[in-house]
Amino acid sequence: MFSKDKRAIFRLACLVLSAVVLVVALAGCVPVSPGDGTATGDGTAAEGGTSGGGMLGIGTMVIYLVVIVLVFYFFMIRPEKKRKKKAEEMRNSLSVGDNITTIGGMVGKIVNVSDNFITFETGEDRVRIKIAKWGISSTGKDTTESEDRPAGEGEA
Repeated sequence: MFSKDKRAIFRLACLVLSAVVLVVALAGCVPVSPGDGTATGDGTAAEGGTSGGGMLGIGTMVIYLVVIVLVFYFFMIRPEKKRKKKAEEMRNSLSVGDNITTIGGMVGKIVNVSDNFITFETGEDRVRIKIAKWGISSTGKDTTESEDRPAGEGEA
């Protein structure tokens, strides 16, 4: 749906929006005392308790905090859990012959799969490398084939 850059900008915007809502909620809950320079007609300071905003302000703040938590959950926590689950499924479904790319950028073809480790071959010299499954970032076409091909070939 979004590219990685757009997702990061979207998350940052949600974070800033949540911070603004929190500041507004906290500012709305601060009681203002009428003794701040207001005076009666006879020269004495006005007396009285705090002006409104007691329970209403606290209730409003709780509502804002719940909204902030929901925004964080739906825009940051939930999508991250989905990505982790998808990556785990991809790593568990690997089989011999699949092309992979590691998180370090190495590309190769799987020759052996065990519970926690994968052995893959790189390049024409058939160097075999054994890595942990969590070190695989993606599967799919070998990117070196498309780089070796001259521009214009195989394009529709």
